[in-house]
Amino acid sequence: MKPFQNKDRKSGKAQGDPAQAQPLPPEIRPGQSIELLKELHILTREGKLNQDSRRKLKQVYHLFHFIEALLQDLQAQRSGSASAERGITLADHGAGKSYLGFIIYDLYFKQRPHGHVYGIESRPELVQKSRELAERLGFERMSFLNLSVADSMQSGELPERIDIVTALHACDTATDDAIAFGLQRRAPYMVLVPCCQAEVARTLNSGKALSLSRTPLAELWRHPLHTREMGSQITNVLRCLYLEAMGYHVTVTELVGWEHSLKNELIIARHTGQRKRAAAQRLQAILEEFGLSALLQSRFRLPEGQPTAPDDVV
Repeated sequence: MKPFQNKDRKSGKAQGDPAQAQPLPPEIRPGQSIELLKELHILTREGKLNQDSRRKLKQVYHLFHFIEALLQDLQAQRSGSASAERGITLADHGAGKSYLGFIIYDLYFKQRPHGHVYGIESRPELVQKSRELAERLGFERMSFLNLSVADSMQSGELPERIDIVTALHACDTATDDAIAFGLQRRAPYMVLVPCCQAEVARTLNSGKALSLSRTPLAELWRHPLHTREMGSQITNVLRCLYLEAMGYHVTVTELVGWEHSLKNELIIARHTGQRKRAAAQRLQAILEEFGLSALLQSRFRLPEGQPTAPDDVV
């Protein structure tokens, strides 16, 4: 059997040592850790991409494109200041196998002397595997914590200030916990891809939206599938209003094309310090209309007297 040859991507001609591996797929960026991509099963042992891994890579790259802009913005803001020595901190909630955290570290943090990535995951076996992989790759400024998103708010293993909070497909109320964590840690940025919201759908099923139950609008959640989708839509609208009421500018866009993921909504929140009075009022009105007012005491807790801060805007 002939050894693999390294060929020029354009000409296909062999170059250098004929024992070198075949050229990498064009999706792989210069300087990326090939060992990491193989460990994450994005690349096969032969250095190739299959259809499923190509989909995952495209999704992670697309999300990294948004996050990279935030990292660069933070770095520019801190250039020449004392906080530049501290470096940027990023907390990835519901990290799973830490695809996102590893890719961000490999493409951004690895080339810089400061900064830290924290992966927060409730499944201990995934946390241990991530720790072992980070050690093997020499990714010294990555930490993996065996915590739920909610428990991470009381953890002393995380710094008091986190610069970017991410939550990629954090299921059900874990996205709300990530938002609460970001507010507690005064995060300048939050990047959220919600998944599997069920709390509001359960309330709609229980008939608590009494003011709408005898109107044609009740048809929006008569069938179980519609109930789930309606609950998801309402939940994300409430999250965006809450972030605006708490002083964030919110952008909602699509993560990748529908052919790649049905859980496709990407919420990017940038802290401005300007709490929007209208957002708080609309949040309260929607919660009341759908029989969800109890969530004001849990998921969407507004500061006492909101809106009264001098930087509140309509």
